[in-house]
Amino acid sequence: MKSIFLVLLMLLTGAVLVHAQTPTPSVTATPAATPVGRQVTVSEAVSIFLQQNLQLVASRYDVDTAEAEKLTARLRPNPVVSIGNSGIPILLNGPFLQQQTFAYNISQDLELGGKREKRITAAEANAELAQAQFEVAVWQMTNDVKRKFYTVLLNRSLLDLARENQKTFDEIVEHTRDVFKSGEISGLDLERLEVERIKFDTDVANAERDYQLSLRDLRLAIGADYAAMAIDVSGSIEYYKEYDFTYGELRDEALLARPDLKAAHVAERAADANIILQDAQKVPNLTLSGGVNQVVAGGSNYNFGVGIALPTSDRNQGERAKARIDKQRALNQVQITTNQILSDVDKALIAVNIQKHRVDLYKSGVLTKVTNIQTATQEALKAGENSTLDLLDAIRTRRETLADFYQAIFDYQSALLDLELATATPLP
Repeated sequence: MKSIFLVLLMLLTGAVLVHAQTPTPSVTATPAATPVGRQVTVSEAVSIFLQQNLQLVASRYDVDTAEAEKLTARLRPNPVVSIGNSGIPILLNGPFLQQQTFAYNISQDLELGGKREKRITAAEANAELAQAQFEVAVWQMTNDVKRKFYTVLLNRSLLDLARENQKTFDEIVEHTRDVFKSGEISGLDLERLEVERIKFDTDVANAERDYQLSLRDLRLAIGADYAAMAIDVSGSIEYYKEYDFTYGELRDEALLARPDLKAAHVAERAADANIILQDAQKVPNLTLSGGVNQVVAGGSNYNFGVGIALPTSDRNQGERAKARIDKQRALNQVQITTNQILSDVDKALIAVNIQKHRVDLYKSGVLTKVTNIQTATQEALKAGENSTLDLLDAIRTRRETLADFYQAIFDYQSALLDLELATATPLP
């Protein structure tokens, strides 16, 4: 029995040792594959948005609803047919049918005061207002799509820059390993350099995150079916076009083109139409009725009647007062919108000029200098004339300078979009 126990113990020990000596396969996290979509320009992105965006479709329903209200406004009151009888004995005795009189009547309300025509005019004004408000939504959402497009361009450029820096750093590490093998530097210097890699890897990860999230925001803003909207942006954030603007021209363009100001003026006209309609509502309608009285016992006859409500109390005072308040609100909104336009144009123009100056500072030669410094430092390191820390410092300087330059271009483009939004006029 004791020998059997020893044999089992030896088998178990051998199994444990074999398991311990078996190498565990390493699991390397691989980034998720990025779906490659078709490349679109900013104009193509706007075109897809105007055709497929669901929020735009939802805004269009308000216009369709206002058009349907025009159909309702054209309708006239329906005639009313009534049938009744009289002469029913209280005790329900005697010749039951011969004592009764049956009345067959039809009545029609006649709208006085031109209510129908004024109702149609008010409905047309409201439909025009709905169309103007839809144009405001298109104007704002189109500008938002462009902003999201340029955000993707910025983040993609920053991602490319981070990957370029990572590649350069890998080359530095490889060169340093060769120097270490030759015994020219200590292992501590190599370890310090390898620790620096986490910063470059982190830059790539953060840039990848920003790019992927901004790309998905753009896809959501553009399309109807998010799952099928596999697109990417075409172009470069470094594209730069100069403009010369004057405040007077931009102000005049904005006052003519801004859809929110047009909507405010349309709301004013709609308020005028509603005042006229509500004033007409105080005039009572005329009701005409006529019919036949059938007397079972004989002697049937016709009947005719005219009815009109006496406006002793209700003269539509509340709705008439609200209509005039809406008119004052519309006039106030016109002034508010006009002031807002003047402010928007002024601020946007100042921002464009300031951001343009920022871009010009970078394009004056700074970008070439930081690139030349990094290249020269890299060559000096290979020749043994510079340290690795000097090259790392040059890489960081170039990275920060290029990132600031890309941000300056993006800020300039954003200022141009603010100017487009302020004037409601696409830039050439």
